[in-house]
Amino acid sequence: MMDQDLLFDKQDAGDGGDLDLAAYAQRAYLEYALSVVKGRALPDVCDGQKPVQRRILYSMSRMGLGYSGANGARPVKSARVVGDVLGRFHPHGDQAAYDALVRMAQDFSQRYPLIDGHGNFGSRDGDGAAAMRYTEARLSRITNLLLDEIDEGTVDFVPNYDGSTQEPQQLPARLPFALLNGASGIAVGLATEIPSHNLGEVAAACVALVKDPQLGDEALAALLPGPDYPGGGQIISTPADIAEAYRTGRGSLKVRARWKIEDLARGQWQLVVNELPPGVSSQRVLEEIEELTNPKVKAGKKALTQEQAQLKQTVLAVLDAVRDESSKDAPVRLVFEPKTSRIEQSELIATLLAQTSLETSAPVNLTSIGLDGKPVQKSLRQMLVEWIAFRHQTIERRSQHRLAKVLDRIHILEGRQLVLLNIDEVIHIIRNSDEPKAALMDRFKLSDRQAEDILEIRLRQLARLEAIRIEQELKELRDEQKKLDEILGSPAALRRLMVREIEQDAKQFADPRRTLIQAEKRAVAEIKVVDEPVTVVVSQKGWVRARQGHGHEAASFAFKAGDGLYGTFECRTVDTLLAFGSNGRIYTVPVAVLPGARGDGQPVTSFVELEPGTQLLHYFAGAPGSWLLLSSSAGYGFLATVENMMSRQKGGKSFINLGAGESLCRPSAANVAPQAAATQVCCVSTAKRILTFDIAELKPMPNGGRGLMLIDLEPKDTLAGAAAYTRSVRIRGVSREREREEVLEIRSLNNAKAGRGRKGKTTELGFKPSSVERVE
Repeated sequence: MMDQDLLFDKQDAGDGGDLDLAAYAQRAYLEYALSVVKGRALPDVCDGQKPVQRRILYSMSRMGLGYSGANGARPVKSARVVGDVLGRFHPHGDQAAYDALVRMAQDFSQRYPLIDGHGNFGSRDGDGAAAMRYTEARLSRITNLLLDEIDEGTVDFVPNYDGSTQEPQQLPARLPFALLNGASGIAVGLATEIPSHNLGEVAAACVALVKDPQLGDEALAALLPGPDYPGGGQIISTPADIAEAYRTGRGSLKVRARWKIEDLARGQWQLVVNELPPGVSSQRVLEEIEELTNPKVKAGKKALTQEQAQLKQTVLAVLDAVRDESSKDAPVRLVFEPKTSRIEQSELIATLLAQTSLETSAPVNLTSIGLDGKPVQKSLRQMLVEWIAFRHQTIERRSQHRLAKVLDRIHILEGRQLVLLNIDEVIHIIRNSDEPKAALMDRFKLSDRQAEDILEIRLRQLARLEAIRIEQELKELRDEQKKLDEILGSPAALRRLMVREIEQDAKQFADPRRTLIQAEKRAVAEIKVVDEPVTVVVSQKGWVRARQGHGHEAASFAFKAGDGLYGTFECRTVDTLLAFGSNGRIYTVPVAVLPGARGDGQPVTSFVELEPGTQLLHYFAGAPGSWLLLSSSAGYGFLATVENMMSRQKGGKSFINLGAGESLCRPSAANVAPQAAATQVCCVSTAKRILTFDIAELKPMPNGGRGLMLIDLEPKDTLAGAAAYTRSVRIRGVSREREREEVLEIRSLNNAKAGRGRKGKTTELGFKPSSVERVE
């Protein structure tokens, strides 16, 4: 086997030539990850381009497809561009290169398209571009800001993949395109989601930072208030949320569509959406409306869920029809017709925003390859500062390159000037000398380069008029040399030049902001529910149902074999059912979505998403303002309202802190009507100790936690339960002798009263307590 065919280096092998697979795999994967991060997925903070984009633009520039003159170069077939890119710089799949080219030509994907595409380059509705053999492309006008200075020594060039030519490491961007057009990409362990911004605002922020590197965050936010998406829309996040996302480099902004109301004849009206959030298409919105108004039965279900039925009813109650009238003249025009003209406009708008992607979240992740070549999540200020440093270096290198050319030209012209002053002698030396070059250098003290230029000069350049031209050019070149020396010798002069160039580019390419930034509250999905009394019935195995009305006898409810009653809760359809998990999480189910009482109901687990290994232990249904006493077997507890524990997430809300081996006791209602508000707390331990104290000694904890010590427990003793009460409690337990559940109602608890956190009083109950509940 040849050395070059080995799959590992000598450093990967041990003394015996054995391969350390773990070390090799780690190194190989790291190299692959770095290749993906730096070579494919992440943009460079300097020019804002990924490698494939940079190669496409550079290749098109070399093909003469740059923008020049009134109309620019004549476009060529995209297949020709892709072929040149693959052959010279990017040895990967042609479809990947063409997809990158297409994206740079889409005005709905990029705020400032870098390629002027001719033909079908796709649509915002997800339609793909035509094949590369049909479409044509050339560079757009704004691409000059990326490529104009590439031949002026501004950036480093490196060999291409086969060493046959050179390609630039970065493009000499005159503006920070990483922010102008943004970027989206997923690498190994890293991702980026940089939103696009307005050119005028970005330029103003750069100018301000060049003039004052210590510019405050508020001043920077005033100049650059937020993203400016290609499709417009409205950012409804608060300025504080936007500022935090920019400060950390990561966040999520709330974005919604923009619309207008069109009045029709006879008092009719319609809602017309003309701008969509980023990443949202008209087709997607139409599909969501179809799913809401014509839902499909979920897998494993025999019929629509109550939630699906309610959503359908809610949407159909306000919406009559929707159609897409988008065209060439109106890229986005979604028309929504209300059910009747009497429907409140705000009601239709709120329903559509809450139930569809007309209001969505746009991620912000400012991860890019920095000046040091490392992929880092940066703040907005860091991205601007690093680009300014890159631009400073670019102008400095451009000036040095230009100065070298000016000095070389001055050197040549000084030699020519000398020749014209001694033309007869020069001609004599050339005609009579065997080595005219050496003779000229010796006679007139010329350099090798000057003597070579004189020997190659044309006779017509020896005219009298040429001397005047040389004198004029020398004057101009020396003036330019003076300016370049000033720029290179004075940081202040270089900064002034940078500011002037940024302002010139902004004046030429800036356009009005498209995305409105105006804080608004998020639209909330409101399903109208008839407010009526209902009794929620929960079984011991967690099956739940709701029966209309109050006053039902518990004995009238039947259950599956082996199951029994956990509890009944008299509440209303607008209230909430809480399910308490063994992990301390509390899960929320609206009472309105519970099944009727004709059958056995449905398991609560079908309405929530439990973590593996979690069980539902207790339940409670009531109004948001209901107070509950929550306690754990460790003897700790606190007060909280149902509203404090509610969550819109099916995965519940972490609320009660439980230690290892601890369990949750049954919650106790403290002020649920028609019962009077509780005034006392009764704690009962498994060792038959009872303690009562005033409920005022407890601490409300709206954010949850562990709580305060309710009772001082002996070792190996645990809290069986705690109940908030007014006059009496009922203690439940199991008698070992009789092997059955025992219930004892205690009215007089004065002899067990003490301060919170005391040990309580031992009482002969005749059974081991398991829970305690309030009796009125």
